[in-house]
Amino acid sequence: MSVQSCVEVNSEWGIVAARQEGRSLAKDIGFGNVDQARITTAISELARNIYLYANQGKVCMEVVELFDKHKLKRGIKVVAADQGPGITDVRQVMEDGFTTSGGLGAGLPGVKRLMDEFSIDSKENEGTTITVVKWLR
Repeated sequence: MSVQSCVEVNSEWGIVAARQEGRSLAKDIGFGNVDQARITTAISELARNIYLYANQGKVCMEVVELFDKHKLKRGIKVVAADQGPGITDVRQVMEDGFTTSGGLGAGLPGVKRLMDEFSIDSKENEGTTITVVKWLR
């Protein structure tokens, strides 16, 4: 497992750069167009949350491998981290329709549905780290 790249997110251009980097890495390791779109959408949402709620942070992507049932699985791991205000109620933000920005409230629940693994570590006034993984099929 090695870190492929990290993208600083402190403007809308950072969101675009994170999306492009994620799509390129997903394509390089063999994801099809549909899964590339899923990964890119998830990265976009995570980067946008950093920009909207924490002003700055970073999105890091890496290729991961796992030996499972006598086969080697490959995938992409994305870690979105910031040192913003944190999430006071993680359960609430994972409910469809909940929003503090006036959007549709589909963000983080949508990211969870698009990816195979999803975890949040958030502490109030310290920041949030969201880790997601998508496995090649």
